[in-house]
Amino acid sequence: MSILKLKSFNGNVMAENKTLDAVKKCLRDFPLEARELYLNKTVPCLEQPLSPLEFYREWIGPNKPCVIRNAFGHWPALSKWNPSHLREVVGSKVISVAVTPNGYADAVNRDRFVMPEERLMTFSSLLDVVEGKVESRGVFYVQKQCSNLTEELPELTGDVEAHIPWMSEALGKLPDAVNFWLGEAGAVTSMHKDHYENLYCVITGEKHFILLPPSDRPFIPYEHYQPAVYRQREDGDFDVVDVADSDKVPWIPLDPLKPDLELYPDYSLARPLHVTVKAGEMLYLPSLWFHHVRQSHGCIAVNFWYDMEYDIKYNYFQLVESLAGAVGPL
Repeated sequence: MSILKLKSFNGNVMAENKTLDAVKKCLRDFPLEARELYLNKTVPCLEQPLSPLEFYREWIGPNKPCVIRNAFGHWPALSKWNPSHLREVVGSKVISVAVTPNGYADAVNRDRFVMPEERLMTFSSLLDVVEGKVESRGVFYVQKQCSNLTEELPELTGDVEAHIPWMSEALGKLPDAVNFWLGEAGAVTSMHKDHYENLYCVITGEKHFILLPPSDRPFIPYEHYQPAVYRQREDGDFDVVDVADSDKVPWIPLDPLKPDLELYPDYSLARPLHVTVKAGEMLYLPSLWFHHVRQSHGCIAVNFWYDMEYDIKYNYFQLVESLAGAVGPL
């Protein structure tokens, strides 16, 4: 290579490195600016629901979470959904239950993205496990997100609302799904995001959320994993079985409860919010917010998923996500 060509090559490399460094700086600064401009340092609590217009202007539009009290105190579920009542009404119903060896369904386990064993069992059998009346290996969690309340447990729908009227009016649509959640304290939802406006209503017990705004995406690691499922053997142990002929799944390997900052140092720049939602309270979880969830033992909840608007905010997020994936560690 001639001296002129070598100088030209080195100049191009230096220019590319300078451009890359500029992009990385923008990605580091972007979340900081979001915090200064509009994000709260904690999750605010409203003592009652707002009007549809107020809620849209103050929370949905700005894409900010909040806890709402006194939003569904009229639901019969708050007083009726105890184990004896549930056994009487839906005890014989066969439902889909996620079973895992460690409580982590749909989560990274070493070099695999592992989904739970989906086990069909009666509701009473599940309650026997949750109440400790029978011993069973594994952690059990009703978490099927396909409007399982209306599809698997329609007998319970009269104890809640079919939708949240002020939210439906604010968004101009009905929810895509209404989901029922019940499980053991060991059940954990790994960090992820959803393309829904989510109203999460705790009926009994409490839920513990770790939240990160979409603007923190540059600090959140993603990797691609071979999908697999847990399968419990007759001796009670679990195997991890690969899903054949499937594409790799992008997922977050980091556990916010004990983040490995040596492996993922950029996460040290993230500012997670912690919030506990108690019985009778509702969490508005905006679309695209990253969240990790734990619960008290036997906690029961119902959530309403409203499809998000795929507008310019979604385009902006896609741009940030693409750039974060392309440039690597900051």
